[in-house]
Amino acid sequence: MRNDSEAPSREHAPAGDLAGLRLAQVALFLDVDGTLLELAETPDAVCVDTAVKELLRILCLRTAGAVALVSGRSIAALDALFAPLLLPAAGLHGFERRSATGAYCRHVLPPGAALDQARRLMTQMAARHAGLMFEDKQFALALHYRQAPELESHVIRAVEAIAHVAGTGLQIQRGRRVIELRPASAAKGSAVAEFMTEPPFRGRRPVCIGDDLTDESAFEWANSVGGLSIAVNVSRDTAATVRLPSVAAAREWLHALAERTESRLSRRREDRI
Repeated sequence: MRNDSEAPSREHAPAGDLAGLRLAQVALFLDVDGTLLELAETPDAVCVDTAVKELLRILCLRTAGAVALVSGRSIAALDALFAPLLLPAAGLHGFERRSATGAYCRHVLPPGAALDQARRLMTQMAARHAGLMFEDKQFALALHYRQAPELESHVIRAVEAIAHVAGTGLQIQRGRRVIELRPASAAKGSAVAEFMTEPPFRGRRPVCIGDDLTDESAFEWANSVGGLSIAVNVSRDTAATVRLPSVAAAREWLHALAERTESRLSRRREDRI
């Protein structure tokens, strides 16, 4: 996989190219940071405005609930961000999942000793370098270097060494100015596949929208079953078949999809009169 700085393999595809989509026929799987929300210097600094919550509420209503958040954040963190909404969600890159009925499940836990050791070493590293931020997600651990991008190569080498020391059960996950150790059993693609076996997602066409390397497995899975994969503000090589240039463009496209559905419903109501 190439870095974000490398040239894109496809041009941005205009949202109009997807005009044939109907919310009644699709299941939406949405990444959060960098897709629905602008990236921030730290995970706690993101801004969740009323407009995006209202957009999610409308999408849920018009898909009969076939909307899920698929994020590197924990489900508890997603609930706090989007309260009072309580959506189907996959957290920690698919390690944990909550279905549309509220049923909760998670994959096999990594060894506790490995997590504890990696936690201690990553905490120490963050303390030694200004600009690094350690994020403890309980079952996944992340080092953010957005405020110290010059440390990228050093951070990557250090986390690779920590992963080697920690042993099996944890896997390195690269992201935008972040590197993470997550449970090896987790992947966003498998989480989407699991959702698609359950109502209200089952029988619909999956549409996966994301921005990061963590979203590639979801893109690949959607492509393999005839779904759609949409990359947001991505210049690297990607499995996504469509690109949108920004978070604003992704929200605009989702709004347009919801409005087309509402216009169609209104016409049907008028036809009955």
